[in-house]
Amino acid sequence: MNTQTLMIQGTTSDAGKSMLVTALCRWLSRRGVRVAPFKPQNMALNSVVSVNGGEIGRAQAVQAFAAGVAPHTDMNPVLLKPNTDKSAQVIIHGHAISNMSAHGFHNYKAIAMGAVLESHARLTAQYDQVIVEGAGSPAEINLRSNDIANMGFAEAVDCPVILIADIDRGGVFAHLVGTLMLLSESEQARIKGFVINRFRGDIALLKPGLDWLEEYTGKPVLGVLPYLQGLHLEAEDALPHTSDFIVPTEHAYLDVIVPAYPRISNHTDFDPLRIHPQVNLQFIGPGDTIPPADLIILPGSKSVRADLDWLRKQGWELAIRRHLRYGGKLIGICGGFQMLGKLIHDPVGLEGNAGSTQGLAFFDMQTTLQPDKLLRNVQGTLVCKGASITGYEIHCGVTTFQKKYKPAVYFAQGIDGAMSDDDLIMGSYLHGLFESADACAALLAWAGLDDSSQSPNYHAVCNAAINRLADSVDQYLDTNRLSQLLNLSSLSA
Repeated sequence: MNTQTLMIQGTTSDAGKSMLVTALCRWLSRRGVRVAPFKPQNMALNSVVSVNGGEIGRAQAVQAFAAGVAPHTDMNPVLLKPNTDKSAQVIIHGHAISNMSAHGFHNYKAIAMGAVLESHARLTAQYDQVIVEGAGSPAEINLRSNDIANMGFAEAVDCPVILIADIDRGGVFAHLVGTLMLLSESEQARIKGFVINRFRGDIALLKPGLDWLEEYTGKPVLGVLPYLQGLHLEAEDALPHTSDFIVPTEHAYLDVIVPAYPRISNHTDFDPLRIHPQVNLQFIGPGDTIPPADLIILPGSKSVRADLDWLRKQGWELAIRRHLRYGGKLIGICGGFQMLGKLIHDPVGLEGNAGSTQGLAFFDMQTTLQPDKLLRNVQGTLVCKGASITGYEIHCGVTTFQKKYKPAVYFAQGIDGAMSDDDLIMGSYLHGLFESADACAALLAWAGLDDSSQSPNYHAVCNAAINRLADSVDQYLDTNRLSQLLNLSSLSA
């Protein structure tokens, strides 16, 4: 069996796969092991630009950071970005190849597996260990044919698997046993142990269940990870739950709201605001009352015209205009920036039906969606207080202005975005606006925060969270069994 590769699969989505891969990457890196993360197939609207200029899921970039290596397209060779409930943009080795229906991609999986195995082979040639994250559950019967995301991949490369389940959801033993029973005999043999995630309470009360699970399945429980209160780890795709927010609203000084439209993308842009001690950030979903705020941010979107229609139906256009009349500030990022113009054109139907949609018309500009996607990492200076900023662009829209505006960001060889003449509205294609403490402080001061000096060091917060996860591996998992699975003794010999 391939002990250079270990795969983490989950009984459900959000069971803790991304978290455990991140934890193991840091745990191994601490031990001097050259390790890389890998996710064969990811479906997510949170993405980043890799060091080699391609697009990968944000979770794999976080895992690469945990491993101490630069994110590369080989770490996520297949990325699916849904643009409707039935279709998605398919990205292979970092670059979009086409939009496919769910049925169309199912038929394409045999080809996609070639890309997956190419990337895995390159990683195993460069690193001592590759820690692989599965997708969803390996027991999704309707998706097992030509599977490239879970057991189909594990069987192809002959690697061991750890199965993780979230006890906070309830029914953890049914999840683990049921998943195991729905696998083939060879797949069952591939599972080398279980990890239970997000446990709260007295472990002694869980012990009888753990003993039964080991006896019933013949497989060891490798550990029980506790519920880590206040842990900040960027979400792979789903919006964070309000209960997970770190900021105590009774101490908030600036109210920020973000519409959670159906195809919201890169909502991790707002994670620095979620952890900011002076900010109360709220995602406002369908049917929710739109509360008063100091700052409204229109986020990125994978289907800009459809999400703009959704905004209007939810009453956001009137709410935004009222907000601006009272001196509130507005930021549009990427797709949200495109919405601020007069027209959005999609002549070939890249994100839905071909056609054009009237924008909010806060800027005299038009955007035309084009097949070639712009992917780049950038550094620049915000017009707000001249703060330095580092971020990335991922968009297929080309925006042209019919009027000259002050730009939002200055680059060494160009400009980005726009500021309105009354200084109430800012638009930018740049993701990561708030990640730098200086840039975050400057933007919040512009939005009305009297003292923005408390802007946290976001990267330090993320790094501390990852170290906390690695500490949990040492404290709560059977590291002797893990070392045996990964054949670590041979690395140090």
